[in-house]
Formats: sequence, structure tokens, C-alpha cells
Amino acid sequence: MKPFTYERATTPAAAAAAVARQPGAKFIAGGTNLLDLMKLQIEAPQHLVDVNALAFDKIEPTAEGGLRIGALVRNTDLAADLRVRRDYALLSRALLAGASGQLRNKATTAGNLLQRTRCAYFYDTDQPCNKRQPGSGCSALGGITRQHAVIGASSACIATHPSDMAVAMRVLDAAVETVRPDGQARVIPIADFYRLPGQTPHVETVLEAGELITAVTLPQPLGGKHIYRKVRDRASYAFALVSVALVLQPDGSGRVGLGGVAHQPWRSPGAEALLSQGASAVTAQLLAGAAPTHDNAFKLPLVERTLAAALLQAKA
Repeated sequence: MKPFTYERATTPAAAAAAVARQPGAKFIAGGTNLLDLMKLQIEAPQHLVDVNALAFDKIEPTAEGGLRIGALVRNTDLAADLRVRRDYALLSRALLAGASGQLRNKATTAGNLLQRTRCAYFYDTDQPCNKRQPGSGCSALGGITRQHAVIGASSACIATHPSDMAVAMRVLDAAVETVRPDGQARVIPIADFYRLPGQTPHVETVLEAGELITAVTLPQPLGGKHIYRKVRDRASYAFALVSVALVLQPDGSGRVGLGGVAHQPWRSPGAEALLSQGASAVTAQLLAGAAPTHDNAFKLPLVERTLAAALLQAKA
């Protein structure tokens, strides 16, 4: 690990300004992803700004009838919150499907949204990777691509986003609250938060330099049945080959999001309009334009079968 300087932030604006002021600076909270990347020298921040002292560790009701989740709320606490379990069960189930209990005890809401890909080529510093070193190439193209994206990828990157929580947040229409280095706040719909790789896969979100996530807000509860199904290589502590987040209403309408298939949580309102026609019709629309590799073409039928199982579970 390379040497770095460190400070504790006392206000959100000061934290944002500190990171914006110093090239190569990073925020740190739980550190469950960042510290691993620093040890491998994939991330080498010259300065760390600790935001744990900021008052972002509460889950509070909003005036609109939703919930405001502080950026520092730990994954364990969020999954266990009675309001989340009752009204946003999809979120609780997605969180419990991810990582291990020890990691969930440290990992934060904002950190979960911002975790970086688990692509093996990204983690291997001997391999070219446009996400790690822009312009160096993508070793996954032509490599082993079983875990990689089947839709929304580009000639520069075919990595997937690893977060289970983000898939649930996308289906629930969450919004990300931030503060900029000049102290100005903004709200970003999660549908607009992540960027597809294009030719700049290292630019993963729409956050500006030094912009700090302060909270994630959820709208009023959706009701209906909430199902999160995750298909992975082993029963625990493994990232999704495919995951399906489903909210199904009594009239057969609903929402569907996918994990493990793209650079971001994947959702298509047009596909959701076909839920009454079954998993095959929904999958065909969700994955329209998919470009799988030889290694991961199995993900297309796997999405359909996983969605079919989720629909059956919701209707039972």
C-alpha cells in the first residue's frame, strides 16, 4: 500500500471541498472495498477524508411517506430495520443476499452503491484494463467472460456492477442525495446515477469530483410481493451470475430489475408492461440487443428461468 495522508471531516461541505481540493483524494467510511483496492494498488489515493463522524447514520421517514437512508447507515442495520422489512422487503432481501455478515456490519449505503466491479481482469494489475488504466485495453474481450456483461457493454469494457442493493434501489426508484464541494445539494434519480461504459468505463457515475453522497431516499412503499432471487456459484459470499428483483402487484403489474448482466442495475419499463405475458416475453424485451460472449450466453436463458421462478414464488 502506498503512503497517504488522512483527515477526519467535520461537515459535509468540508469533506467535499477537501476531496475536490486535492488530486487523488478519496472519501472513506466502511472501507470494505476501497482498502482492498489500495492493498492491490488498484486505488492509490494520496489523501483520505474520513466521513464517519458526519451525522449520516439514521433512517428517517420523509414528508412524502417514504424513507431517507443516511449514507453511513450500515448494510446490517438497513436490512434489519422494521420499516424496511415491512415496506421495502426487496431492499432487505437484496442486502442479505450480498457479502457476509461481517462485511455488512461495516459496509455503508453510499459505499455499496459506489463499489467497483469484481472483474478478475480489473483486479489483476498485470492485465490491461480500461477501467483501471484508461486507454490500456480490455483483457476480458477475448478472455474468460463467464461473469461478464451481456447487455449495455462496449468495445472498451464488458464488466458488470457487483451490488445487490443497487438493483433493489433501482426497482424501488430511489434517489441519491449529494453535496457538492461548493456546498450546494442536489438529488440524482438512481435511474440516472450510473453511466454505461462507452469509451470511458473508468467514469462510472455522474458524480462530480468531490461530490459526496449524503443519503438515499425511497418514495412511498409500492406494496405487492417483493422477491429477490440471486443465482451464484456458491450459496454465500459470491457475486451474482444473474439476479432478479421483482415487485408484483395483485393485478399482475409490477417492476423488474436485473443484476449480474450489465455495467449497472438493468431495468426496462417496456419489459415491465409485459409481465402478464410471462417470463419469456419480459426477458425478450429486457435483454433486447444483448450481445453475449461464448462463455456467458447461458445468462440469457438463466434470466428467463430465474424470473419465471420469481413470478411463481410471488404468485404462490
